Amino acid sequence: MATNRTFTMIKPDAVKNGHIGAILQQINEAGFRIVALKYTKLSTEKAGEFYDVHRGRPFYDDLVSFMSSGPIVAAVLEKDNAVADFRTLIGATNPAEAAAGTIRAKYATSIGENAVHGSDSDENAAIESNFHFAGTEVFA
Repeated sequence: MATNRTFTMIKPDAVKNGHIGAILQQINEAGFRIVALKYTKLSTEKAGEFYDVHRGRPFYDDLVSFMSSGPIVAAVLEKDNAVADFRTLIGATNPAEAAAGTIRAKYATSIGENAVHGSDSDENAAIESNFHFAGTEVFA
């Protein structure tokens, strides 16, 4: 798998608050190329599968409930050093600690409702991308 791709989701809070366009624009302006994009809604079951790595942790049930509460925008992004650069672009999980100008500093409302997801490794980027997109839905 190429190490120049990452996966993101614009979470239900940012979708509900009308930030899809602004977030996608910031992603584009940071040099990322969108190679797959989908507006969808996760069922409770699918959200649970996606976040299975967190099963058993205190925040798991709230996370699954939140992520299945409304539509999301899933995307595969391409850029050199994609995973690390995207993590920098989105900022810290806690928006109060996120650097000024980052997506979470601008659009997140709390640690739980933090506007966007970004893969934390090349391996997880591939797993997460394949979870949301068939190969025929990703365009290089």
